[in-house]
Amino acid sequence: MKISRSTGYALVAVGYIAENYMDGAVLAARVSKEYGIPLEYLLKILQQLVRANVLRSKRGPRGGFFLARSAEDITMLQIIEAVDGPLMSHLHLAEQTHSADFSLKMEEICKEATKEVRQIFDKAKLSDLL
Repeated sequence: MKISRSTGYALVAVGYIAENYMDGAVLAARVSKEYGIPLEYLLKILQQLVRANVLRSKRGPRGGFFLARSAEDITMLQIIEAVDGPLMSHLHLAEQTHSADFSLKMEEICKEATKEVRQIFDKAKLSDLL
C-alpha cells in the first residue's frame, strides 16, 4: 500500500487545523508555511477535504479552515479517502490468469489485507491522534 504525497499533506493539514482552530479559522497559508507545502497544491487538497465534510471553509477577513465535525467523528480513513478515493484492492489476477487457483488465492489475501487496513485507519480517530 502506498499513501500519496497529497494524502500525507492532507493528514498533516487536518492535524494542524485540529490543533489550532480553537483560535479561529486556520489560514491555508499558515499551514503551507509551517510545513513547506506549496500553497496552491494545499488549497486543492483542502477543498477535497471540504467536499468530503472533513473540513469547512469560511471566506473573508476572518476566513480559513476549521473542522466540519468534532475530532472524535473524523477518522484517518475519511481523510485518506477524501483525497485518494476508496481504499480497495485493484488487482484482477484471476481475470488475467483465467481464474488460476493461485491467482484466486492471491486476490483473496489482497482483499483481506485491504479490509484490515481499512479497519485500522477507520479506528484511528483524529481525537486520539491529537
